[in-house]
Amino acid sequence: MLKQRWAQRIGDIEPFHVMAVLERAKALQAQGHDVIHMEIGEPDFTTPEPIMRAAQAALAAGHTSYTPALGLPALREAVAAFYQQRHGIDLDPRRVVITPGGSGALLLVSALLVDAGARVLMADPAYPCNRHFLRLVEGRATLIPTGPDSDYQLTPQMIEQHWSADSVAVLSASPANPSGSVLSREQLRAMADTTRRLGGQLIVDEIYHGLTYGCEAASVLEVAPDAWVLNSFSKYFGMTGWRLGWLVAPEEAVPELEKLAQNLYICAPHLSQQAALAAFSEETLAICEARREAFHQRRDFLLPVLRELGFRIPNTPAGAFYLYADSSAFGADSQQLCRHLIETEHVAITPGLDFGQHRAAEHVRFAYANSLPRLEQAAERIARALGSWPGC
Repeated sequence: MLKQRWAQRIGDIEPFHVMAVLERAKALQAQGHDVIHMEIGEPDFTTPEPIMRAAQAALAAGHTSYTPALGLPALREAVAAFYQQRHGIDLDPRRVVITPGGSGALLLVSALLVDAGARVLMADPAYPCNRHFLRLVEGRATLIPTGPDSDYQLTPQMIEQHWSADSVAVLSASPANPSGSVLSREQLRAMADTTRRLGGQLIVDEIYHGLTYGCEAASVLEVAPDAWVLNSFSKYFGMTGWRLGWLVAPEEAVPELEKLAQNLYICAPHLSQQAALAAFSEETLAICEARREAFHQRRDFLLPVLRELGFRIPNTPAGAFYLYADSSAFGADSQQLCRHLIETEHVAITPGLDFGQHRAAEHVRFAYANSLPRLEQAAERIARALGSWPGC
């Protein structure tokens, strides 16, 4: 039999290590064990009821056809109006591109900006798909080690130091995954100014906007109207399975993005777009804000507990629903620690290896997208698991 030959890029695109954890968690559940999930970045809340009702009405009305590649005009206008409401930004709806999830937005930006061999600077640790999308279009990620001293974010000095002749862009995130850190308006402005001066494009992942605690995350568009913004209905609006996101792009880029969208995926799901029109209603936003407060309470419970157990989390994350913890007190192999937790106490967490290379084996990520009673149970189980961990 002829051996299959895959494209060389496939060897450079790593699997989600967390999926192995999830697979094991599901196997344990199938055996009757009670598994507490702290590995997957998915809100435990269902999609808000107003969005569900809008989807049901749209389905009954037969809204199942293709839409324009850039998205329903009404939804593009609604997204633009949301920027005015939340950030005071007068955004032209023509700059808004509706995409199949935030991943679709990243795919468009990667395809448009990155030639073969071109480099995009990003923090290490960061969301893993970012660098894999670049590899898909034959580009490369320049991973810049970050830590608590910069709140796991890039600084203008880091950008200057790592910029090279083949660099074309900087990709940042605020709030960030896995660290939950949030960039201030001044930090965003400095990053934009530096990137622009170097001749590059600034792309900011704002997918966790709305999920901040004790502060409001500034949009980069407040200080850099020429920046690129990735966002999604998945996190704040709880629409993970609907696969819907958006991209805000410079106006001159939109015709090229439309051409790419037509060829890559035709359009985002019509039914999801119709449902998302209800995402910006007062009723939905009130639900989302109540859920934000629930996440806030969960963070404030879990953070001190993990610190007391020996995980090092020097900075208090201001956004998202993750705690990125230094687990080096328990050894230099966080994958082994993750296996121990799931096998002994059935608590699933994510090894740091998913998020980059810099001290990845000494970190783990806890997602607090679970109810407070379940997090309390998880804390008790983690404490027991650490009690049986070698060296403790």
